Amino acid sequence: MYFKNMIEYKNIYMLRKFVTVQGKIIPKRVTNLTSKRQRQITKAIKRSRILGLIIFINKGNI
Repeated sequence: MYFKNMIEYKNIYMLRKFVTVQGKIIPKRVTNLTSKRQRQITKAIKRSRILGLIIFINKGNI
């Protein structure tokens, strides 16, 4: 996948593509990202979770 812009924690629409319904981060072997991009995605997802932009888990499926 080609990224035109830097990966930012504020872009929740892009980050949601890399999170499952249960709230888990999709692994690199499924997304076909490079290791560097996967680390950036993971860091951005975790940062946006801490700030409350993305929820940690989906409580509706428990």
